[in-house]
Amino acid sequence: MDLSWTFFVCLDSRSLLLFTLVLLLVALGLRSRRPRSFPPGPWALPLVGNILALDFNNLHNDMTKLAEQYGNVYSLKMGPVWTVVLNGFSTLQEGLSKGDHMSDRPAFPIHTDVLPDLGIIFANGYSWKQQRRFALSTLKYFGVGKKSLESSILEEFRYMSKEIASHKGKPFNLHFLMNNAVSNIICSLIFGHRFDYKDEKFLQLITLLDKGVQIEGSIWAQLYNAFPVLMRRLPGPHHTLQKVYRDIMDLMKTEMNKHREDWNPSDPRDFIDCFLTEIQKHQDKRDDEPDACFDEGNLVMCSFDLFGAGTETTSTTLRWGVLYMAKYTEIQEKVQEEIDSVIGQSREPSMEDRPNMPYTDAVIHEIQRIGNVVPLNLPHMTNRDVQIGGYTIPKGVIVMPNLTSVLFDKNEWETPNTFNPGHFLNKEGKFVQRAAFIPFSVGKRVCLGENLARMELFLLFTSFLQRFTFSMPPGVEAVFKPRFSITLSPQPYQICATLREE
Repeated sequence: MDLSWTFFVCLDSRSLLLFTLVLLLVALGLRSRRPRSFPPGPWALPLVGNILALDFNNLHNDMTKLAEQYGNVYSLKMGPVWTVVLNGFSTLQEGLSKGDHMSDRPAFPIHTDVLPDLGIIFANGYSWKQQRRFALSTLKYFGVGKKSLESSILEEFRYMSKEIASHKGKPFNLHFLMNNAVSNIICSLIFGHRFDYKDEKFLQLITLLDKGVQIEGSIWAQLYNAFPVLMRRLPGPHHTLQKVYRDIMDLMKTEMNKHREDWNPSDPRDFIDCFLTEIQKHQDKRDDEPDACFDEGNLVMCSFDLFGAGTETTSTTLRWGVLYMAKYTEIQEKVQEEIDSVIGQSREPSMEDRPNMPYTDAVIHEIQRIGNVVPLNLPHMTNRDVQIGGYTIPKGVIVMPNLTSVLFDKNEWETPNTFNPGHFLNKEGKFVQRAAFIPFSVGKRVCLGENLARMELFLLFTSFLQRFTFSMPPGVEAVFKPRFSITLSPQPYQICATLREE
């Protein structure tokens, strides 16, 4: 008789179960071992990997500390999936700026269970390149980076200013008002119109978007992506996130259908009109361009991506800005002195003022740096085997660029943990750009809305301090410990806004 067969026959059921369990654990342990030439990192548990060892309320700092132990290129296992984390300016430059070998996005079940693999943010390959190119050219056509868009941004500030002034210097929460205003700027580009601040459907959508952003960076989302089959059947906030996705998709579809009713290809009003024209153009020559990706699915997802990304990051940066001004009153006063000197009170700010306002420009940049709004960027994925930092990262591995490690690097910034506009000023008080200032990331996936965000930040921040002085309510200290998700946002706070004398 075969000896291996004799061995199994002699085992009782309990011993067989124990033997099978040990065999399974050994197999899982072998799967948790790093591939040859792979970056080092902490030991990963079978099945769950390193998920339980990470603090998802402080993930960016956890990942920065791990770099001190394992180096600027290290690996983690998020459930069954390997992730490589890049730290430090030179490492991110090497990984993200040379070619397109890390320009793909991974497919996360919490997205793909609800959203199609289309649009700009999570699409890949030819479709992504085509949609990104079209979005950039269309946004430019409607004034992004040009003077023509300034009037829309300043008009939105006037609406917002009335709301702020209505509180008459008493404490109020700026959070959703800021979100509404910034969202309206991108809505005017996508939909051709803004929403009233009291529009119930719009308010509900902005509230859901805010809640969704918080869940997106939580352990619930990580568990869903690691164990989708199980998490689909378990209750939890991850289902709320997917409801947010569906509701925003419904809004995009509603707007698209409204546009079809009075769309004029020769007179485009907004992004949706231009996309509808592009759909028609490519339908007429479908046989000549079989790979063209202009269809209703991409229209809805591109609008979805622009709406979400165009709302959250800029509004969060401005909320940080107001909080820092309320805390550092001497800096607020110095900005206001520069505003009064260059612009005065008789006209609105313009982007043409920016070169003449180095201190204000430095303060805005420092708010972006220390606010660190997108601390871990968005994940990338290798589309071929890659060498970086002396390690081999195989095709199909998730790569996480840790922007925190750059924006707070003591080798790049004189006082990285202090709010210091001097980081962006030379000895003569002139503005200086810093290579390590990369809040919009670097490489092929650099933020598409960077030019729009720069316009919004300068015009809105300057308008705020031209018209108002911000302070904390009596007896209340500003709190700078952030809420962690895919963005770092301030804890909810009350602010007092006092009208300045004209």
